[in-house]
Amino acid sequence: MNFKTIEWRGDHIRILDQRRLPLQVRYLVCENASSVARAIKSMAIRGAPAIGVAAAMGIAIGAKKIRIDHPERFKQEMEKIFQQMAQTRPTAVNLFWAIERMKRVFEESSRDIKRAKVRLEEEALKIYKEDLEINRTIGEVGKRLIQDGSGILTHCNAGALATAGYGTALSLIYAAWEEGKKFHVYVDETRPMLQGARLTAWELSQAHIPLTVITDNMAGWLMKEGKIDLILVGADRIARNGDTANKIGTYSLAVLARYHRIPFYVIAPTSTIDWKLPRGETIPIEKRGGEEVTHIGSKRVAPEGVEVYNPAFDITPNQLIQAIVTEKGILYRPFQESLKRIQTS
Repeated sequence: MNFKTIEWRGDHIRILDQRRLPLQVRYLVCENASSVARAIKSMAIRGAPAIGVAAAMGIAIGAKKIRIDHPERFKQEMEKIFQQMAQTRPTAVNLFWAIERMKRVFEESSRDIKRAKVRLEEEALKIYKEDLEINRTIGEVGKRLIQDGSGILTHCNAGALATAGYGTALSLIYAAWEEGKKFHVYVDETRPMLQGARLTAWELSQAHIPLTVITDNMAGWLMKEGKIDLILVGADRIARNGDTANKIGTYSLAVLARYHRIPFYVIAPTSTIDWKLPRGETIPIEKRGGEEVTHIGSKRVAPEGVEVYNPAFDITPNQLIQAIVTEKGILYRPFQESLKRIQTS
């Protein structure tokens, strides 16, 4: 990849501003926890693994900038940072997984402020490095699902931009391409924020992988025409039974895939599995502002004053999922059993 989604720069964090892609490659300089939280909330950085990494780095940079010598007051300031990160986006479990991990490290060293700052930085960089390694492993594990001549449909962006690098769903595509397989990727635009048309198409173009952008409502017809052999999507949260939260529109594709007998794969690291949730209906769904629907960019496309419903995610029932691909293997139904096997492995 000739770009980096997020970088630790010692006294600041550099984040690729995905709101401006593909027309402009611009980086944000985040010098404190608040600026990182704003980047997550505004979707300058997005994708479940990426916002987990960003939150960890934001906590570390926030700790580094606190100029307090008293352990109890330092702890109070850190609690504010943890809460600030937790309030950015509600659906992606990787965010809360990273926050909890950083909390544990902080609690182990909170009486020694200098040591706490060092340990938090080390842990954030460890989370970043682990994400890169896990994504590569996922690609190696799942690349066999892609055959020469395959037509692949993607939804939203689950590539390097959605992670520390390389991606989840797109990691299979990159790994298969590096192996020499030839195939074609159909990228649906992913309304309302167009992460497919703006981000996935940009990523795949950077890697010189053949692609075609389609509108979301073309997917079913392409399946009917025999152009799609498999569907690869990422995930923001997976319940213990395999029910999966992902970008709005994922459920519709899964229903279409079942009708057309096309395998529908969810690709995610094990950090995306919420072991506390037995089923998908309890996953919190983020609701976003109506302007994302009434406008494309800064241009209004709907009448003034219309009512808008804008959930950012939907839930795909496990019955519609062929397999879940993780760094620990390709898991098949019944997911209640296959997920449980990897929980302690």
